Amino acid sequence: MNSPKKLVLLGATGSIGDSTLKVIRKHPDKIKLIGISAHTQAEKLSSIADEFQVPHAILTSEPKVNLSFPSCTELRTGLKSLEDLACLGDADIIVIAVVGTVGLLPTLAALKSGKDVVLANKESLVVGGKLVTRTAEKYGATIIPADSEHNAVFQCIQNQPQRSIESIILTASGGPFRNLPINQLDQVTIKQALCHPNWSMGKKITVDSATMANKGLELIEARWLFDLKPEQLEVVIHPPSIVHAIVRFVDGCCLAQMTPPSMTFAMQNAILFPERHLGIEPSLDFSKSLDLSFSPPSLDRYPCLRLAKDAMEQDNSAPLVFNAANEIAVDAFLRNRIGFLDIPRIIEDTLEKSDFIKTESIEELISLDAESRRIASIEIDHIR
Repeated sequence: MNSPKKLVLLGATGSIGDSTLKVIRKHPDKIKLIGISAHTQAEKLSSIADEFQVPHAILTSEPKVNLSFPSCTELRTGLKSLEDLACLGDADIIVIAVVGTVGLLPTLAALKSGKDVVLANKESLVVGGKLVTRTAEKYGATIIPADSEHNAVFQCIQNQPQRSIESIILTASGGPFRNLPINQLDQVTIKQALCHPNWSMGKKITVDSATMANKGLELIEARWLFDLKPEQLEVVIHPPSIVHAIVRFVDGCCLAQMTPPSMTFAMQNAILFPERHLGIEPSLDFSKSLDLSFSPPSLDRYPCLRLAKDAMEQDNSAPLVFNAANEIAVDAFLRNRIGFLDIPRIIEDTLEKSDFIKTESIEELISLDAESRRIASIEIDHIR
């Protein structure tokens, strides 16, 4: 019997972390959790450490209360510790499930250590796509995508040469407002934006799904993951979220990957790749009717998707600016500082006022990210 893979989970207390833990519980003989991190959810992190007897734990913010971690667990704090945990010597695989650009540095650290990286942090590739992919190539590391859409593509293209791929199509549910009259979008509330029809996710990504900024970020991520040109990337609306992606080959054939809308399927595939084992949740039931309808997205309804596609075609640092402005705008929306339709306005204004440069310097990328956030914050103040 093979020894279990030793796994580090960055972002253990989020929705992706929850799915990863379900996979580990299902397959304790195949996966051993040796490192975990969280930002503020100290109590939940302590509970995970206790359940799995995890030797290494990181809190990126100082805990507000005194907590008791198991005696086997070494607890450290601070963002820099994420990078140390990402290249832990004993680890076989690193799951990057933290949210935002904070995931870039630990992703690079893991790749430089030659680790297999299960990437559930799209911002790493949006902000530093070429830098991340070249780092993986240089150090012989493997990036396995964990987002349901990208993992679906990953499964469909196994053993297929790059030249055989004509395009990939990422599916989107369309979010909670796909049928709402466009003239009513300015009345959308925070509560309504957080009611996704299919998926249970964190607040930020749920709002991103409502605006389809998330799908725009996924297009940019897919470009780097699969070494494709912008014109080879498509999005379609598929309300039931059963088909997660479609790969169109040069001979006209299309392959699609299908599962119920749960992240456990993609996470298990990514973590246990190339092996397949019993799943956690039931598969699709073909004895019942399934809705396999598809339709093109309206860029008038989803201006964030249009802006993301424009940024991807602009290249250089434009995707970085899009991502930074979107994060600032969504945070402001969730704090009730701006309206729902102000999110794309903030992004567009920030893009118009930013200079795009070509760089693979991590220092310059971080500086550009900070400057983009500063510009977006000023635009928010102007709206208010």
